[in-house]
Amino acid sequence: MTVAGVMSGTSADGIDVAVVRISLSHPNRKNKDAVRMGHPHLAQLKLTLLAHEAFPFPAALRRAVLAAMDARAISTAELARLNWRLGLAYAEAVKETAHKHNTKLDLVGCHGQTLYHQARAENYAGRKFACTWQAGEAQAVAAALGVPVVSNFRPMDMLAGGQGAPLVPLLDYVLFADAKRGRVLQNIGGIANLTAIPAGARPDKLIAFDTGPGNMVIDWLAQKLFGKKYDRDGAMAAKGLVLGPVLAAALLHPYFKLPPPKTAGREQFGRAYAADFLAACRQQSKNQYDSLATATALTAETIARSYARFVRAKMRGREVDFIVSGGGARNKTLMAMLAARLEPMECAIATSEKFGMPAEAKEAAAFALLAWHTWHRLPGNVPAATGAKKAVVLGQVTYG
Repeated sequence: MTVAGVMSGTSADGIDVAVVRISLSHPNRKNKDAVRMGHPHLAQLKLTLLAHEAFPFPAALRRAVLAAMDARAISTAELARLNWRLGLAYAEAVKETAHKHNTKLDLVGCHGQTLYHQARAENYAGRKFACTWQAGEAQAVAAALGVPVVSNFRPMDMLAGGQGAPLVPLLDYVLFADAKRGRVLQNIGGIANLTAIPAGARPDKLIAFDTGPGNMVIDWLAQKLFGKKYDRDGAMAAKGLVLGPVLAAALLHPYFKLPPPKTAGREQFGRAYAADFLAACRQQSKNQYDSLATATALTAETIARSYARFVRAKMRGREVDFIVSGGGARNKTLMAMLAARLEPMECAIATSEKFGMPAEAKEAAAFALLAWHTWHRLPGNVPAATGAKKAVVLGQVTYG
């Protein structure tokens, strides 16, 4: 099948579309071990990236998304309009990608835009439960393209006792699991998340969780202080100094000590957190570049500490491929900080391009793979990553 995956993440900067070809091979000697492990379809899966395109959100739509994410109160009319407007944007992005690359699609997997994610149960109206909401009208996508669309991936995992995230580990395992080398797949979007796959590990032995803020605080500071959408190449952070007391205080946030599985979002590290972080920086320094340098160091340090605290001991004492994707992979200052912290722990830093997957395409490709699983009524979550009690089929299908 030829499947388009559509992703817009917590940075809310735009839409990534990845078109992949997914097929099943026959068992052979190379994948006999995986077959014996009870995951024959993963052993036989072949995924090939055919195309990838990125579409920035129009300024008005981005403002609406960010306002809805951080809203303490918002009208039902506003939410309904945003849901439909996102659906139209996803449809246009996929249609343009398919047309540009002369590709006939069989299926679309659309993650939607997360407006709220509450991974742990809380009381509301007399019941205690976890919940999540990804906006973007799937029927608008199906109607425009005339093909089935799989959406709403996260709830079924949560109803099975999981946190609804991370869901990308399925793709990480299919593309990157290796019999001889341990690998960590570190995505740095608005939130940073990792998947750790020890050498020769089965899917139930991988480790995956959100490490904390990725580009979210950095982007907010770039916009607030310099009127830029983001710190291109980390050039502005490179002009500043890391404010040690601010960084040390930020690292005391209780999220960083929580054991996995765990998931984070704007609820923890959004606008309010970034504003407090900036206020703390301003108490230490009037140099605005120092604030960006310190936010960049926070991302690097929380990633490195997450690896040291929760992952390193399970990688069996070997050199590890530490493979970075997402927009943060383009931030040279952040990548240099990561290398300085991780290379002494025997991690070989690289971006996902070295392994055939563009840094911005990986999460979109993951939802193409998840859509393929849903279409074939195969489980898409990895309980070891989400904390679910069992593997379940994710999402819902809208027929085109």
